[in-house]
Amino acid sequence: MTQGTKKTTASQRRSASQACSRGLALYRDWQIDAAIEELEAAAKADPNNPDHYLDMTRALARNGEFDSALRALADFLRLEPDSPLTERFERLFAKGMDSVEEALTETMKSHDVPLDEIGAAIHMWFEYRIAIGRTPLSLRNPKGWAAALDYTVRKVNFREAPPATLAGWYGVSQATVRKHHQELVDALDIMPCDYRYFKGEENPLDKLVEAATMMEQLEERFRKP
Repeated sequence: MTQGTKKTTASQRRSASQACSRGLALYRDWQIDAAIEELEAAAKADPNNPDHYLDMTRALARNGEFDSALRALADFLRLEPDSPLTERFERLFAKGMDSVEEALTETMKSHDVPLDEIGAAIHMWFEYRIAIGRTPLSLRNPKGWAAALDYTVRKVNFREAPPATLAGWYGVSQATVRKHHQELVDALDIMPCDYRYFKGEENPLDKLVEAATMMEQLEERFRKP
């Protein structure tokens, strides 16, 4: 990546801002490859702006390109070393578990959740901390986040447990579970059977995709003269 030390012109910064706006719109619309292309263009045009690297990190993470996402995040930290986000983002490079992951792993294991679903919950937590960008993240109640991650992964994988049950297992309130669950869903745009976190052998979404494809083919045949 560009090292972000050269001077930029007003025209370059304007071009970068426009590319960034297009990229973020594409990101919200789940056109992730196109979003990454625009955000890379923004960073190239204005390599001194840390937000371009942060936005690129978010898009790369959503695309499952986690090594590239961490490299972009490293560029953000280099340009903004005193950011209030530094501690949160530096933690993403650590090998050990944080307090949320420790509570999550211990509790999910104690209730016989399969390892791949525990991994999906940890994956979700990694992505969430990137996806919220500059939004502050409070970790004063790590078990609340752990409970919400557990609850959300269970819903995605059809292993639902009531919020009251999760709240009891983690020693938090039902309101906390619901609040953090909604924050996860909103930031990560989680859908039922989400491919990122669904660990069953057959994902019901596959059948929907097949049905939609078949309908397109039938409609195309019907409209041919």
